[in-house]
Amino acid sequence: MGAGFGLVFVQVGAFALPTAVAVPLRVVSVVAFLALIGAGKWWGGREAPLDRSEGGPKTSLGPNYQFLVGSEGAAASLGIMVVNRLLHTPAATVPWIATVVGAHFFVLAVLWHRPSLHVLGGAITACGVTGLALAFGGAPEAAVATAAGIGPGMLLIGSVWWSSVPPQRGSAAGRTTI
Repeated sequence: MGAGFGLVFVQVGAFALPTAVAVPLRVVSVVAFLALIGAGKWWGGREAPLDRSEGGPKTSLGPNYQFLVGSEGAAASLGIMVVNRLLHTPAATVPWIATVVGAHFFVLAVLWHRPSLHVLGGAITACGVTGLALAFGGAPEAAVATAAGIGPGMLLIGSVWWSSVPPQRGSAAGRTTI
């Protein structure tokens, strides 16, 4: 799921970039996405599977997750209306979405008992907030798209890669995964 959203962020962000940069970026992001799909099927990932047992931690895609996604959708929709209709800054739309997506990882980290998701959430939120500052400051569209579209997309794709590829032999035990 993360790789898919990462791909969307990169594809959307690439629209504001010059063709000479956008086309290779789009191609690389699609190839990375497809490679991650293959890697997930081949290796199965390094993270422990979600514990769906009765006594295990609440790490399934259950009611808490559905509430989180609903809340995220409401926050994104409300924010999009505010930045477009009240603040008249449509360039802040993608940065707002990135900020909301980043924030949702903080909640997932708690719900799924995966503290490493705080790192991903902080990085994506920082990209979103940077994009908001650039958009409200009148920065070029390419700068906003890079900060709030390409950045979060790469972080999502990278984090899925990190959690999909098995650790090498002799690697440090207890390495943080995202």
